[in-house]
Amino acid sequence: MWQVLKESRLISYLSLFSSLGTLMCCAIPSTLVLLGLGAGLAGFLAKFPEFIWLSDNKGLVFGTSFFMLGCSYLGQRYSENKACPIEKTKDCEVTKGWSRPIFVITLVINMIGSFYAFILPHLM
Repeated sequence: MWQVLKESRLISYLSLFSSLGTLMCCAIPSTLVLLGLGAGLAGFLAKFPEFIWLSDNKGLVFGTSFFMLGCSYLGQRYSENKACPIEKTKDCEVTKGWSRPIFVITLVINMIGSFYAFILPHLM
């Protein structure tokens, strides 16, 4: 597992894609209904009923996403002070440069999804 954490680029991308699952679960459907596009959402879900599983299991989706974010954070912290290998210095520096923005974008996406899934229903 620690070998995987060393590959912070892989973990960053996996956390980004798991956070996109949280958007598909909760944020996008809620926004469409809020904007009065509920019929469009119903048509989409009739064509692709697999997406209903995401909202039925939103605790699992968000738990996985936050776990991946935690792994991404640990991987970044572990690798930020490590020297890049001589033969792959350029690739390593590019990866380190992209890891932080991808992490921040993923965290923002996850927080928006969490708001729509867990807080907004109690406000209405």
